[in-house]
Amino acid sequence: MDQTDDSPASNRGRRSKVARLIEEYNLPGLGEELEQLWTAEEDRRSLRELTTYFNQQLLSQALTDANVQSLDGEVENTYRLLTDDDVSTAETTRVQRRLEREGIDVGELKSDFVTYQAIRNYLKDHRGAEYTQSKQDPLEREETNVQKLRGRMVSVIQGNIEQLRDSDELTLGEFQTLADIRIVCEDCNAQFDVLELLDRGGCHCGDKN
Repeated sequence: MDQTDDSPASNRGRRSKVARLIEEYNLPGLGEELEQLWTAEEDRRSLRELTTYFNQQLLSQALTDANVQSLDGEVENTYRLLTDDDVSTAETTRVQRRLEREGIDVGELKSDFVTYQAIRNYLKDHRGAEYTQSKQDPLEREETNVQKLRGRMVSVIQGNIEQLRDSDELTLGEFQTLADIRIVCEDCNAQFDVLELLDRGGCHCGDKN
């Protein structure tokens, strides 16, 4: 693996899934590229765009390793057929079988696809990257707000419960406090954790367009 992918903050804490995949798929320089794309002053890529781009690089490398030549745009379309909710089951099955005939383990490949949160953690915690321009992605900004609010709510509730327990007003052993905030769309009946909704960029209503 290209050592530049692990240079900034790679040795602190648990190893990033993104860093591990960069090494396993032999994609030297991809980590640095992701950071540059995210922090660029012009033509900056959002975290959601970088997630798609990263996963497409995994697919492209898997095809290369299987000696499969791809036409221009084919990797992007294959990725869409594998992952988009608006693709029919028949289309997804067809592309999966085609890849399997080429010797690609589709199940393993799809399990390697990362989430928006994994890319975010890799850039912020693993590489120590920051995007400080005032014109921040509004969904990213709201995710940060939700995480802060959720953290404060958990802290307050945790403290109050501990106080009640310690004063013998409440019987309770060791415990954890979890905050589950869910958004329900009344049009498509989809339910999402609020961070999941921000991550995917919307509910199922957009899939109908």
